[in-house]
Amino acid sequence: MPYFDAASSAPPHPVARQALLAALDEGWGDPARLYREGRRARLLLDAARQTAADAVGCRPDELVFTASGTRAVHQGIAGALAGRRRVGRGLVVSAVEHSSVLHAATAHTVAGGTVTEVGVDRTGRVAPTAYADALRGAAEPVALACLQSANHEVGTEQPVADVAEVCRAAGVPLLVDAAQSLGWGRVEGGWSLLTASAHKWGGPAGVGLLVVRKGVRFAPQGPVDERESGRSAGFENIPAIVAAAASLRAVRAEAESEALRLRGLVERVRTRVPELVPDVEVVGDPTRRLPHLVTFSCLYVDGESLLHGLDRAEFAVSSGSSCTSSTLTPSHVLRAMGVLSEGNVRVSLPVGTAEADVERFLELLPGIVSAVRAKLGAPTGRESASVRGPRADGAAPSGVADAPGAQSSAAADAAGDAAEAEAEGGAEAEGGARRDGGAGAGGGAESGGGAGGDAREEAPALTVDALGKRCPLPVIELAKVIEDVPVGAVVAVLADDDAARLDIPAWCDMRGQEYVGERAARRGAAYWVRRR
Repeated sequence: MPYFDAASSAPPHPVARQALLAALDEGWGDPARLYREGRRARLLLDAARQTAADAVGCRPDELVFTASGTRAVHQGIAGALAGRRRVGRGLVVSAVEHSSVLHAATAHTVAGGTVTEVGVDRTGRVAPTAYADALRGAAEPVALACLQSANHEVGTEQPVADVAEVCRAAGVPLLVDAAQSLGWGRVEGGWSLLTASAHKWGGPAGVGLLVVRKGVRFAPQGPVDERESGRSAGFENIPAIVAAAASLRAVRAEAESEALRLRGLVERVRTRVPELVPDVEVVGDPTRRLPHLVTFSCLYVDGESLLHGLDRAEFAVSSGSSCTSSTLTPSHVLRAMGVLSEGNVRVSLPVGTAEADVERFLELLPGIVSAVRAKLGAPTGRESASVRGPRADGAAPSGVADAPGAQSSAAADAAGDAAEAEAEGGAEAEGGARRDGGAGAGGGAESGGGAGGDAREEAPALTVDALGKRCPLPVIELAKVIEDVPVGAVVAVLADDDAARLDIPAWCDMRGQEYVGERAARRGAAYWVRRR
């Protein structure tokens, strides 16, 4: 079964397996003891630390091993904030950081600190000037800034060196989450702290790296002991640490040639998927990206069904679509970028991926997408849907009772929601969608503004009742009726799925329609779209 989810966890590298088995025989002793078994364990631990430090580009005494990459992030952020608590309690992060960073930021807020989030553009990339603005405009003095080296969902590489220079000029240390990129090369620039996770490059799970440069104020939090310079408590898992370091050295030795080969395969996916499958948006930076990762989203597709279809075809991939998550909310990365989230597929190729497997994926994908769309009743041309309101030809829309004045309770609720949205003057919903991501994606016109602002005085020509339906169904319903209204008329979509706030504007962008904005409603929200 082709495994295309290396960004979640890379298959164990053969060197990791060999090193782990060898270290189980030699590295089981306590490295803090002076007898023979302890000395052997200490030699293995010191050698692994030197190997990892060489790969990172730091001093061995700046690097400690942790119980996971997440623990490295949490300990690094907490320790750096505590070490600089006299400076201030401000924390700056990008909107597309890994959840471990965002969870640490939430904990910092709960503890009384402040967090400033820096937005990204539609490729998922931050602007160094945005970090400079965040450092200057934070609610209180900033103690720490965080930035990933490359995004885990869309593969976009971040301008770490430039942001590090901005932070240096402001006197603020920068923590870099290098989990996705360290296997491919060093993180350049004047960063102050760095974290990584071994299972991302083919090492064993349960080993993380935390690097704190000399001169950075750092105060470890929680109970500490004498292990790992007091920065990571607990007995070291020496066999796993040895395997992690050995595999990091091995993948680095292969990185240049394998990156070139995988980049060609990924470029093939980026180019051919939109040719083979209609209504697809390939997301992420087209050039400044990880060599093995590509992400695309398919209109009118349920992400979970798509992943199940690919699984039945024996392909292992992942998704950022809300329908594949227990939270039923879109990926925070896709939301920050302002791109389509429905039918999202992330393909991340592990080292050694065969070209034939990629070709087979491209061969089977169109049929799997078509099957999911057919099952959901996705539009294939001019099709009608259950709507509320007059049709362009004056006839009653389907789904409305034929008897004069008759409405079902659901129709009455929908009509009431639309009327309330109009009566409220089209006020924007707080935190409404922004086509270019707004604060989360580099600024731009707010929902309800721009060229569509005059819709505040007009009633929608049609109102689609998609309450209680999960995306992509609200988008499918919209697509079915948009041609039932005259050019220039507005269709309102009532939806209570949070993903609609992202996917309806994205649909407008892909289909050449005008997204007017979001309006308040008794239930969910009303999303107004003008036909062009």
